[in-house]
Amino acid sequence: MGKHRLVLEDDFKEDFQILAIHSGVEAYKMAFYLNKYLELRLKRRRTDLEYSKDGLEIQFPLYEFKDNTKYTIYNLISNTCKSTTANTTASGGLFELTPSEEYITTYLIPEYKKVDYFLKITSEHEQVSIKNLLSEVNKMKPVISSYLIENEHIKSKNNLIFN
Repeated sequence: MGKHRLVLEDDFKEDFQILAIHSGVEAYKMAFYLNKYLELRLKRRRTDLEYSKDGLEIQFPLYEFKDNTKYTIYNLISNTCKSTTANTTASGGLFELTPSEEYITTYLIPEYKKVDYFLKITSEHEQVSIKNLLSEVNKMKPVISSYLIENEHIKSKNNLIFN
């Protein structure tokens, strides 16, 4: 009798482009600068991007702008989330417990730990000029550098599903 083999393929076929942005400013300031220089209207969504990992609730701030005239959606998301865990440890005495906090940094895309923000551009048409967009982003004062990431290089693409 022959063997039956099932092949599971990655069915992630969403067509998008990702810009990596290195900057030291907070997420709301980055959204402000992108709105100002790129003439976008990024607004923070009512619900952030939430994950649960190792018992921790992780939230990444998520900003979105839907350009209905060009059928394009822009998403700005932070790559890092710093969360605290509270631990209580016995300090040697019978009734003495010492509370301690530990800060844990979690990355949305772990293979790009140096990147501060991602700008995800989802378009039904190829109307977004990435070269012009990159040059405008690199002109902004708080941006250290920005570049395009090829989709094939992103191992954790499932983390970029926002809807």
